[in-house]
Amino acid sequence: MTPDRAETPAMRRGRTFGTTLACLLTLLAWLLPNPAAAQIGSDRYSAIVVDARSGNVLIAANADEERYPASLTKMMTLYMLFDALREGRVQLSTPIRMSEEAASRPPSKLGLPAGMTLTVEQAILALVTKSANDVAAAVGEHLAGSEDRFAQLMTMRARSIGMTRTTFRNASGLPDQENTTTARDMATLGLRLIRDYPDRYRYFSTVHFAWGRQMIRNHNRMVGDYEGADGIKTGYIRASGFNIVTSAQRDGVRLVGVTMGGSSWVERDRHMGALLDQGFAQLGVAPRPPSSAMAAVGAVGAARAATAGGRAAATRNAATRQRVGPGRGTTAATAARRAVAPPTPRTATTTRPTPTVQRTSTRATATAARIEQGSRAAPVSSGRGSLPPPVRRTTTTQASR
Repeated sequence: MTPDRAETPAMRRGRTFGTTLACLLTLLAWLLPNPAAAQIGSDRYSAIVVDARSGNVLIAANADEERYPASLTKMMTLYMLFDALREGRVQLSTPIRMSEEAASRPPSKLGLPAGMTLTVEQAILALVTKSANDVAAAVGEHLAGSEDRFAQLMTMRARSIGMTRTTFRNASGLPDQENTTTARDMATLGLRLIRDYPDRYRYFSTVHFAWGRQMIRNHNRMVGDYEGADGIKTGYIRASGFNIVTSAQRDGVRLVGVTMGGSSWVERDRHMGALLDQGFAQLGVAPRPPSSAMAAVGAVGAARAATAGGRAAATRNAATRQRVGPGRGTTAATAARRAVAPPTPRTATTTRPTPTVQRTSTRATATAARIEQGSRAAPVSSGRGSLPPPVRRTTTTQASR
């Protein structure tokens, strides 16, 4: 019988190191925040990709299910402000006063003290880049007297441009159980911003905004990371997950895509890029090599749960950014200045995306929450707590509210 081999010092050191490493990993798992409730493939997920010229839907998943828009709401706030500019009710130099009520809005915010003013153009840039909730409320008060009245006007205007299943309750997208929309309606709004205000749409491709001594970076990292992307808007609250509306143009073909319900901005952006790739491929646009930020995307995907406790860390390389002059933004794509060409009929088949499996880290989720909210604190619920999933309502009921 062979006696047991004596344990050497090297073996003891290896066992001690392994035990210590296991303890550290366990502690790290407890310290890292839980991922957002929403994820690609969850019951909060919706997506759609539309050909901007023909209006044909190329890809759709839960496109008519009610969702919380979060800061995508500010697209409508900007549409209303562009209306006011066109009608001569305000000018780009018109001052907007920050009231105490507007200044009290939680982050993300510009932080302008009550009683101070900013110009209409500065307000546009603050909404596009910083997604400033205080500025959104101030714009609503300036245009309608109160934010509540402004939300009513937003809903009426939304109905008039074909957003039949959207109801707005504030100008910012901060949590409200009745502030709901659909992916299809958000795509409609994106298309209308491009078609109705081609000269104003260029603001959505702003990369940086100079405010005092601050250089505010746009939350929308698709601009620069995805070839041809030149807008539009991101959004996040706990109840919605990570949302985005993106417009991109390649070889004269423009698409507008919407993804709602991502578990992180990394997952959301990669999924949006994959859906746009699939849409361009359907229209015969030659594929492009993926950027470093999009390289990890595999097959284009619909929706199935992608992050069951994800482990792989996501990496990003920022594209080269331009600097800006004082008080103005810098655009990343001159194509955004041009209007969308007149509609040209195209034959396209509506499809559901094919399955994609992606992984995101809980650390990426925590970082994304800070980026989207513009605060080091946890995402703000505006005192209302976590919202339940939107309850489906008929269009008549929504319109009567």
